[in-house]
Amino acid sequence: MLALTGGAAAAVPLAGCGSGAPDDEGGGDGGGGTVTVYWNAGHDYAAYQKVIDAFEKKHGVTVRMQKYQWPDMRTRILTDFSSGNVPDLMEEPGGWTQEFALSGDVLSLQDYLDRDGAEMGYPDDWQEAAVRHNAHRGKAYGIQLHQTCSLLLYNKAMFRKARVEPPTTWDEVVSVGKRLTGGDVHGIALNQDQSYAWPWLLQNDVRLYNPDGQELLTPRAAALEALQFQADLVHKHKVSPVPTPGTDYSGPQKLLSAERAAMIVSGPWDLEPIEKSSPDLELGVAQVPKGKKQSTILAGTSVFIPKKAKHPDLAWDLIKRLTELRTEVAVTRDEGMLMPRKSWMKEPVVQDDPLTKAFAKGLTYAEDPYLDLYVTGKYGELSIDLFRTMYQGIVMEKKPVEKAYEQYVTAGRKLIKG
Repeated sequence: MLALTGGAAAAVPLAGCGSGAPDDEGGGDGGGGTVTVYWNAGHDYAAYQKVIDAFEKKHGVTVRMQKYQWPDMRTRILTDFSSGNVPDLMEEPGGWTQEFALSGDVLSLQDYLDRDGAEMGYPDDWQEAAVRHNAHRGKAYGIQLHQTCSLLLYNKAMFRKARVEPPTTWDEVVSVGKRLTGGDVHGIALNQDQSYAWPWLLQNDVRLYNPDGQELLTPRAAALEALQFQADLVHKHKVSPVPTPGTDYSGPQKLLSAERAAMIVSGPWDLEPIEKSSPDLELGVAQVPKGKKQSTILAGTSVFIPKKAKHPDLAWDLIKRLTELRTEVAVTRDEGMLMPRKSWMKEPVVQDDPLTKAFAKGLTYAEDPYLDLYVTGKYGELSIDLFRTMYQGIVMEKKPVEKAYEQYVTAGRKLIKG
């Protein structure tokens, strides 16, 4: 949430797409009726369809899966919260669980976990960050579905031809990028999605929010340096094309697949699109370079039950099925997605695949840049809306970094103070 919050290309359709939660169609939690789920369009996986088929058969219900891109889903659920006509279950890109728990719109899962937690291995089999990410005031409000990170994806053949190795420092990103740039090919492609700014900021030890003094993008000098570095890749060194405006995060992946970019920073959600569009591309995955330290964004998605859901018990049963280890393994095997269970990391599907194993290693130093921000109640505005304006102004419009930074901080402080 992101978050890196994108998703791989849709695999197979789940169920009809619609607009908003339907009126109750009967059945209650005792069978019959419709269970409405909001889901990210990029996570429409065959393994989840199998789970849903079994769930529908077990309970005699129909799952109405509505698929959205994250910005559209956020608009939809905010409207639903206002009207009280909410889905039974929804996926979120990271941060919404705590934000909406604070506003009283999410159902606490603690009673369910007190009953079923030991059987499903929660919290012991989940990474600590995944548990903390979905907690509010000591209670669980969501369950982590995916736990992922961004690394360096690169074209091995291009690197071999240029006689360079994957960069391990920021200086090497520039030098290697220049060696790989020529004609209609760029050494690296930055993303227009603002969440992709965070690996570089984290490598410079930047936090989005420090509750001590309510500081944003701090330390200031480190934030300015990291933002300027990204701007320079585009406008000074010209090793990255200017990111394309829009809401589609997949632009850099398409450039890599078309062999018009030699490397990108992205996650396992891009592995399947690359394999499908460019099966002959010799893809490599390397750990991210170091700034002041080695770090990357810890992302992933969670699922939660809105407080006014019509079928919370059914939604909880669906959560348990979607987060089983065997389901995690199936999604990783088929889609390359990383998962939050500790036992998942020991599975052959992780250890025997060099790409997945590389991402699993990245999880060991990945960080959540939004810690302490969720409970301000301003997560969406500060990490998405205002941050997008700042980041895109810098990398796409060549806006002076310090000016964009100050505008962001000024507007953000006003939001926090209300």
